[in-house]
Amino acid sequence: MFPLLDMPGGWEWLIILVIVILIFGAAKLPDLARGTGQALRIFKAETKGLRDDEKSKPALTAEQVDPTIAAKQAELDRRQAELDAERARLQQPDA
Repeated sequence: MFPLLDMPGGWEWLIILVIVILIFGAAKLPDLARGTGQALRIFKAETKGLRDDEKSKPALTAEQVDPTIAAKQAELDRRQAELDAERARLQQPDA
């Protein structure tokens, strides 16, 4: 669909490598690779730590997320009780 946005092939990688060597110099490439590797290890450890924290964290109840939920639930329960009472009154035969 977009021919210019494909992944680089063999020759393109070679050209990119030559440009990187020209910019950073051959002496700096091992340090650059070492720093990149350390950064990736740190990132991996942090994401694993976040996943472990999320698994060990207890789930919040609805009331902890929004304290007004308890009041809203009480109001809904009161209205439901009124509806149930009205339904029962309408289903009783007239005496």
